[in-house]
Amino acid sequence: MKVLILEDEVPAQMQLKRLLKTYFPQYEVVAALDAVESAVNWLEDNQPDLILMDVELADGICFELFSRIEVKAPVIVITAYEHYALNALKNSAVDYLLKPIDDTEFVHAIEKCRTVRHQSIDIKSLEKGLASSHVYKQRFVIKVGDQIIMIPVSDIAYFFSREKSTYIMTKDGRRFLSDQSLETTEELVNPKDFFMVSRNCLAAISSISSISKHFNSRLRLQLKPDHKELILVSRARVPAFMAWIEGELQ
Repeated sequence: MKVLILEDEVPAQMQLKRLLKTYFPQYEVVAALDAVESAVNWLEDNQPDLILMDVELADGICFELFSRIEVKAPVIVITAYEHYALNALKNSAVDYLLKPIDDTEFVHAIEKCRTVRHQSIDIKSLEKGLASSHVYKQRFVIKVGDQIIMIPVSDIAYFFSREKSTYIMTKDGRRFLSDQSLETTEELVNPKDFFMVSRNCLAAISSISSISKHFNSRLRLQLKPDHKELILVSRARVPAFMAWIEGELQ
């Protein structure tokens, strides 16, 4: 049985390999990758019998894989966060494990996947599970020339669009070009922390330095670092914005 490991932390990769060697020595780890992009490229030419993948990879959330390529092998998702509530995924050819991984749970998950290895991924069940799991990005990976820069979401002040391009502004004033649209970015970050304050700006609540009333029942925001363009919350968006800053937006 051929196993693909998707995990961006080397110690975690080693633990999975050790568990497989201990309890399923007949299994072969054919690849250990750390990113969605490299996984897509690998799966275009290869087909494993089982995939073990961490939720947070070097360049995004592991579930992005399903929207980019057909996954035929059963999958075991691994996460350190209990609030990801992935129980709904158990209804399909997908299982999950919580970190730190318990040996008994690991063996049980592998045994389950052995019985469903010829089933395809139930996409509807997967999407239902994702809708209830609230898996949000924890970092953005940006390519600048030959460099790959990881930006933790906690370091981001706001995202903004200008001339059909999207940019990331960090709290220390650095600006990076993003390869994702503002609309896509809004779906990737936690709505408790970020709000689309205008058509061209998605701001973190920690980046708002002042709020003032503006003409026609709108609100004017001052962001930090300073955003050169005027940021106005439309009259229609004011109720949702106020609920958000008061921590009541669901």
